[in-house]
Amino acid sequence: MLKVLKENKFVNSILAWLGLFGSLGTLLCCALPSALVLMGFGATFASFLGVFPQLIWLSEHKIYIFSFSIGMLMLTYLSQKYALTQACPADNKLACESTKSWSKPIFWISVVINIIGVFYAFVLPELLT
Repeated sequence: MLKVLKENKFVNSILAWLGLFGSLGTLLCCALPSALVLMGFGATFASFLGVFPQLIWLSEHKIYIFSFSIGMLMLTYLSQKYALTQACPADNKLACESTKSWSKPIFWISVVINIIGVFYAFVLPELLT
């Protein structure tokens, strides 16, 4: 597995995107509903659930969603660390450097989104009770 992470830039970019989408899943399941209700938009949230009832399933399985998201972020972090030690190939140097440059901000945006999701899913309910 580590050899695949070292040699395959496509895997590194896929892991970065999976980390981002996993983090967005945590945001949708937990942070968005809590933020809407906290700001007094309970009716908006209720109509939102009428259109997207899948959010209830996401909220019921938030432990699995956060576990997946954190696992993807850890794999992305490891793949980025390995990618830093690897030189870009001469025949595709521009694409390689471009991928390295945008994968780092995507990773950190994903981490911030995940932290917001953890706060709304696990910390805020404990503070309000």
